[in-house]
Amino acid sequence: MTVEMWGIDFSSAPSAKKPIVVARGVLVGAVLRLQRLDPLTKLSDFETLLAAPGPWLGAFDFPFGLPRAFVRAQGLGDTAQAVISGLQARCPTRMAFRALVDTWGNTQPAGLRLLHRMTDSAMPGLSSTSPLQTRYVPVGFMYYEGFSRLLAAGVNVPALHAGDAARTALEGYPGLLAYELVGRRSYKNDDSAERLLARKDILEALEQGRTRLKLRLKLTPAQAGALVADISGDRLDAVLCMAQAAWASQQPRWGQPKQVDPVEGWITTA
Repeated sequence: MTVEMWGIDFSSAPSAKKPIVVARGVLVGAVLRLQRLDPLTKLSDFETLLAAPGPWLGAFDFPFGLPRAFVRAQGLGDTAQAVISGLQARCPTRMAFRALVDTWGNTQPAGLRLLHRMTDSAMPGLSSTSPLQTRYVPVGFMYYEGFSRLLAAGVNVPALHAGDAARTALEGYPGLLAYELVGRRSYKNDDSAERLLARKDILEALEQGRTRLKLRLKLTPAQAGALVADISGDRLDAVLCMAQAAWASQQPRWGQPKQVDPVEGWITTA
């Protein structure tokens, strides 16, 4: 049976203007064919997605864990399940989570208030945003809303939570693959010619297989046009995550490192 590859650009507060974007594809040999892009405008739609029967393997663009030092300070436990369950019991809303982070952060030295996980800085030349960040790019809210739903759906999360092996979720990071292809050139949230060209360059590299993932992305002209035209970059990020999932599908243990902190998690391809 063919395993469907998913890439998910997540939003903690999806809407028609800023939906969760799901890229779906199939991998045949070294060719990854994009089948379609689905916008999800409600978190209940995301829950329905997770309940879809497998086999599917998805890379989700939100953190699957919190920094261990913060978890230890809050006494949240030693497993991913314990941490998210304890956190949501203590913080019934994401704004309560922000307040908890802010209160703790105000007791920390400057520069140590938004800690990173080991995996966040395991990428040469690049570091992902702290999972304690609840402003600007609110990845903390994405963890709060996203990871809890993965576990509630009974999804398998390698090294973090044993679930339905036919529905497997990995933490993706599209910025890592984009950085490999265009460096620090920005490709999102602007209609400038420079960012349009960056999106084109990313797609061209993916289609030609010029990445360390050694996969070639197959698109229709209409799909390619839609990805380049999307100023937000959300559709492209979903496709980048889908490519990371496809790579992981060909690796032993989904490509996870030898050692994984069961509280902090890991980023695929990092």
